[in-house]
Amino acid sequence: MKLRKLATRCAAIVAAIASVACTTEQPSEQSDNTPTTPICEMKYSPEATLFELWSPDAERVVLRLYKGDDVVSKQEMQRAERGLWRATAEGDNKGLYYTFQVTIDGKELSETAGIFARALDVNGNRGAIIDMRDTDPEGWSEDKTLEIAPEDIVIYEMHYRDMTAHASAGSSYPGKYIGMAQRGTRSPEGLATGIDHLVELGVTHVHLLPTADFGSIDESQPSEQYNWGYEPKNYNTPEGTYSTDPATPEVRIREFKSLVKAMHDAGLAVVLDVVYNHTTNTANCGFELTVPGYFYRMREDGTFADGSGCGNETASERPMMRKYMVESLEYWVKEYHIDGFRFDLMAIHDIETMNLIRSRLEEINPNILLYGEGWAAQAPLYDESKLAFKRYTHRMPGIGAFSDDIRNALRGTLDLSQGGFIHGVAGNKEALKLGIVGGIVHPEVNHSEAAWCQSPRQHISYVTCHDDHNLRDRLEHLSPNAPESELLQMVRLAQMGVFTSQGIPFIFCGEEMYRSKLGEKNTYNLPDKYNAIDWSLKSQYADLVAFHRGLIAMRKAHPAFSLGEAVAVRNHLRFIESDNEAAVGFVLYDLKGIDSAESIVVLMNGSREAVEFDIPKATYKWIYDGENISSRGIGRLDASSGKIVVAPISGIILAQY
Repeated sequence: MKLRKLATRCAAIVAAIASVACTTEQPSEQSDNTPTTPICEMKYSPEATLFELWSPDAERVVLRLYKGDDVVSKQEMQRAERGLWRATAEGDNKGLYYTFQVTIDGKELSETAGIFARALDVNGNRGAIIDMRDTDPEGWSEDKTLEIAPEDIVIYEMHYRDMTAHASAGSSYPGKYIGMAQRGTRSPEGLATGIDHLVELGVTHVHLLPTADFGSIDESQPSEQYNWGYEPKNYNTPEGTYSTDPATPEVRIREFKSLVKAMHDAGLAVVLDVVYNHTTNTANCGFELTVPGYFYRMREDGTFADGSGCGNETASERPMMRKYMVESLEYWVKEYHIDGFRFDLMAIHDIETMNLIRSRLEEINPNILLYGEGWAAQAPLYDESKLAFKRYTHRMPGIGAFSDDIRNALRGTLDLSQGGFIHGVAGNKEALKLGIVGGIVHPEVNHSEAAWCQSPRQHISYVTCHDDHNLRDRLEHLSPNAPESELLQMVRLAQMGVFTSQGIPFIFCGEEMYRSKLGEKNTYNLPDKYNAIDWSLKSQYADLVAFHRGLIAMRKAHPAFSLGEAVAVRNHLRFIESDNEAAVGFVLYDLKGIDSAESIVVLMNGSREAVEFDIPKATYKWIYDGENISSRGIGRLDASSGKIVVAPISGIILAQY
C-alpha cells in the first residue's frame, strides 16, 4: 500500500508538470510547480536570513535553527508560489545551522539540509549559515577560468589522497585540498611531486575525482578512511574529508578555492567529476526528504529504478531535476571558477538536458570542457534513444565521451580474458583505427560499430582510468612471464596510440611512472597501501616519465594531431596498410598552414615480429625512434626507398619539413 501511495503521488507531480519543456532552442514554458528563478535555500545577510524550499506537495514545512546540537529556533514556513515555501529568520544568524522538516500525508519526514545547501556541518545533515565572502582566499577576485587552446588539451585524472598521502609525496597536508595546492613539494630523490609534477609533465586539465559532499566517509575521522566519492549526498558543497577542519563550514570551501587558484596560477584548468545520476542512498538524501518519488525514476510498484547499479537513478528529464543540474553546475563555475566537468554514468541523463547544460555553461565560459561516460551500469528506466549513450554523442555537440573502442583495442577486454593490440592480439586493428580518427566517419575505417562522434574532440582517448586495473597491473596479469622491459615497451606503445589519436588524450595519475595498485581491480574504498602513489617510482622509471612528457610536448608542437573538424581529418589522414593484424600506420599529409611539418608518419607495431611499412618517399626527421622522443626532431632519415622496418612492440613517428 505504501509503495502504491508513493507511486500515485509521484505520478501526480509528474502529470502536473508533464507539459514543461526545457530546451536549448527557446525558454521553456514553466508549470506552476517549477520555479522560474534560481532557488536560494539560504540567503544570508547580517540583518536577516531568507530560507526557501521547493516541496510542492508538502502540507507543512518547519525550519529549525541549531547552535551545535541545540535547537535555538523553530519556525513554520509559509507556502509561496510554484511549490515554494519561505521563511525569514531576523537578525544576524551567521554561525548557526539549519534544517527543513516536511510533512506529507500527515507524516513528518526526517530533517534535511535541503538540496541546494552551499555550506554544511560535519557529514552534511544540516546546512550552515555563512557569508560566502568569508570563504574567498587572498586574490580570489582576480582568479578566473583558463583559456586553453582545444588542440593543446591533455587531461590528467587524480584523487587527492593518491597524489599526496604517501610519505614520498613530501606533502605537509597529505590527503587534503591544501596539500594538493602546495608548490615546491619534492620526493626523497629531490624530484617534483604534486602540482609541480603536473606542470613539469605538461598536462593542461586536472580531472579531480568527486569533490562534492559524499556520504561514505565519516568526516569527523577522515584520515581513517578512503573512498573515491561516487556516493553523493549534497551536490553544492565541497566534501569535508579533504578539509583540515571539516567542523568549520567555511574552511572546506576556502581550502578548495585555494586549490583551484593554485591550479590556475600554475596554468592548470580544473575539471570536476560530477555524479548527478544517483545518490548515496534515498533515505537520508534531500531529494526524497523534500519531494518523495520525484527526483528519481520509479518503477510502477513504487520502487527505485537502478540504472546506476547503486540502488537508484535520477530523472534528468523532469523539469525540476533538469533545472537543478543546470543551476548546480552554473554555481560551481561561478562560485568556484571550475573549467570543466566529467559526468559519471552520463547515459543515465537525457540528451536534451546535456545539451542544455552545454548551452548554459558556454554562456558563462565559452571554453568549458564537458565529457562523460557514455554508458550506464544497467538499462535506465527511460527511452534509450533519448539518453546520452556514447553512440549518440554526435547529437551532443561540445560534449565528449570516453572511447572504449581505443581503450579495448589497445589494452584488451575489461574482464582480462584477452589482451589487445599491444599484446599482439589480432582483431583490434579497425577499432584502433576508429580511435585514431577520433570516432568520426572515415572512408578507411571499417569498425563493426558505427562512428559516434561529430567532432574528433568529442572522443576521449585513454587506456586506463581510476576504474578497473591500472595499466601496470593489467600487463603483469596478462603477461606474467614477460620481462619488465617488454611490459614497459607495451606501456609506451599504448600511450603512443592515445597521444597520436585525433581525440583528447587522457591519462590516469601515476601511469606515467608505472604505478601499481598491487593487482587490485576496484580500489574505491581500499587504504593508502593500494592507492597512494609512491613517488620514488618517478626516479625509478624516469625514462617512462620523460616519454610521457615528450608525447605531450610533441602533441602541443604539432597541431596536426588535433585537427578538430571531422572533414579536416578525412582530408589530411590516410592509413598505411599492413598485412600484420597487429600493425597500424597512418600519414598526416598536406599540412601547410596547419602544422610546422609538411607531413607526419606514425607507425605502430604491437606484434612480436618486425614489420616493414611502405611510407611516402621523403627525407624525415625522427620525432620518435622507438627509444627517444623530441618534438623538434632527432637527426634525419633518408626514406627514398619508401620502406621502413618497425621493431616488435614499438612505434615510430617521423616528420617531413
